[in-house]
Amino acid sequence: MKIKYFFLSLLTLLLIPLSGCQSESSNRITIAEVTHSIFYAPMYVAKDLGYFADEGIDIDIITTPGADKTMAALLSKEAQIGLMGPEASVYVYQNGQEDYAVNFAQLTQKDGSFILGRDPIENFDYTMMRGKTVIGGRKGGMPLMILEYVLKNAGLDIGENDPTKEVNVRTDVSFDAMSGVFVAGESDFVTAFEPTASQVVRSGKGHILTSLGEDSGIVPYTCFSSLKSYMTSHEDNLRKFTKAIQRGIDFVLNHTVAEIIPHLRADFLSSDDQELTSVMENYLGIEAWPTTLKFNEDNFNKLIEIVKLAGELSEDTIVPYDKLVTNAYIA
Repeated sequence: MKIKYFFLSLLTLLLIPLSGCQSESSNRITIAEVTHSIFYAPMYVAKDLGYFADEGIDIDIITTPGADKTMAALLSKEAQIGLMGPEASVYVYQNGQEDYAVNFAQLTQKDGSFILGRDPIENFDYTMMRGKTVIGGRKGGMPLMILEYVLKNAGLDIGENDPTKEVNVRTDVSFDAMSGVFVAGESDFVTAFEPTASQVVRSGKGHILTSLGEDSGIVPYTCFSSLKSYMTSHEDNLRKFTKAIQRGIDFVLNHTVAEIIPHLRADFLSSDDQELTSVMENYLGIEAWPTTLKFNEDNFNKLIEIVKLAGELSEDTIVPYDKLVTNAYIA
């Protein structure tokens, strides 16, 4: 999705009446998450353990599927904090929005999706996807751009919805329908986040072949952001929020999976302990979560290069790290 199409979608969403908007004068914070996933386990652990309450802030978490919807929740002030890929803040800034979103903490440092195939493949290599079709995700979203980045680095000639290319990457399937379309028999591969990936494996309809996060390396994949106006007037809230999130990350990285699972059950009632264990082991195995909420300029620039490689930004576009990222609220 080019920037202009991102904003056409965003403008459409902003025209929809929003409910539940709250005053920014309180210590209550609404967080709009781009999807509801165990990928964001440290945030849910922090909530369950009362770390936000310890800091004197109340949080509500709403799911706004897709970065365009999450950004719309910020711009409309339905939410004060957005949890999404930082590419969304880049699109907003490049469009000239005066009160744009600034990323102030990273929650995940790698792509959280996995490549699933119909059969188990030992020593999987991306060249094995030559002549095949993969369901890749939403145009302009980080999951699709990371997939294309990895495929191109493997030397493959890819095309979006183009079966004449070495790898046909489908972008015509909505995010929430991708695994269902794959299970129904369409396409050879699919990318899936947890717990969907583990659910497909348990159903016997697919097998995890590799981790896109492990294969693409460290990148500020999912970050918390707020509008500049909120940052100016609520610095203390953001410091308290980041402190609680850091405590959640510390708990996840320093406890066993068995000790973590009880603090996830309330937010993932449809996942049993076996599934929660599988998901946490998969994400801990690829080091999905950083030890610190800070992310540096080199990692941010890598993300921008991935966005440019996908054609979502022109090669000569200058994206200023110091305007779109701040570490000021991290202790």
